[in-house]
Amino acid sequence: MAETGASALPPTPPARSPLFRAEQFVWLTARVLEQRLFAHDFLHGGADPVDTALDAYRNDDGGYGHALEPDLRGPVSQPLHTAHALQVLDAVGRCGGQRVERVCRYLTSVSTAQGALPAVHPSQRGYPAAPFIPIVDDPPSELLATGPVVGVLHRNEVWHAWLFRATDFCWQAVESLEKSHPYEVEAAVAFLDSAPDRSRAEAAADRLGRLVRRDRLAALDPGDLAAYPVAPGYAPTEHHFPHDFAKSPRSLARAWFTDGEMTRSLDHLAAEQQADGGWPVRWRHWSPAPALEARPLVTITALRTLRAYGRAIG
Repeated sequence: MAETGASALPPTPPARSPLFRAEQFVWLTARVLEQRLFAHDFLHGGADPVDTALDAYRNDDGGYGHALEPDLRGPVSQPLHTAHALQVLDAVGRCGGQRVERVCRYLTSVSTAQGALPAVHPSQRGYPAAPFIPIVDDPPSELLATGPVVGVLHRNEVWHAWLFRATDFCWQAVESLEKSHPYEVEAAVAFLDSAPDRSRAEAAADRLGRLVRRDRLAALDPGDLAAYPVAPGYAPTEHHFPHDFAKSPRSLARAWFTDGEMTRSLDHLAAEQQADGGWPVRWRHWSPAPALEARPLVTITALRTLRAYGRAIG
């Protein structure tokens, strides 16, 4: 009987491989959601446990809260939490049906007059939040919040009235960018990679890539980071690299970088794995719990990126 039970266990990654080391880090530090997501992505785990773990963050209004995005604490639903939830559902093939219909109703309820999302809804006031996330009474529409949501909904062929104006906002925001910062560019790429109008998306991405290179928003030489200043308000180590913009070879952002630049970027990403098996959080640490909770998320993203580019992870 012992042999039968052992044979039913999922395969164990080779000892000391990047995946094995990351797995030990996840079991040691991660929330249940990230444990289940790691098992789904890398250990042949099912989607149902991820779905169940995510449901603990869902509120009656159809949005998500409870520090799902670690830098926003407290129970209230927020656009950034809900974007995070949609990305989890997308990763496990569950981004559809009545649940996403309820999410879209929530997105409608918190949208600005432009039909797009603020980064932070004023309901966050009174709960802990990262000091670099402003909470204002009448927040503006943000590509940072809206682009990833619109992108994931289009990728999953979700059709809802909210998407029409939100999509128009994203096009206008992306095509009018004259200056930007890395997180906003990443949000633009998340939109463009799944926007239905592919020729328009390719043209917008080409223009955006020229802006990224002109303003040195991507650190093209990890050995000479002093040549690439971080954006105002970012942490001193908060550089962004080609792999941050083009998380897979299929991304439109991949065309922004030469093969050599991407190779150096991926080499740097692989080398960033720390002694405990996790990858570091590069943005500002403002409290121990958010930093601890963010590292498994960063680690899963790093492994996904390396695997997407065919790098051996174990």
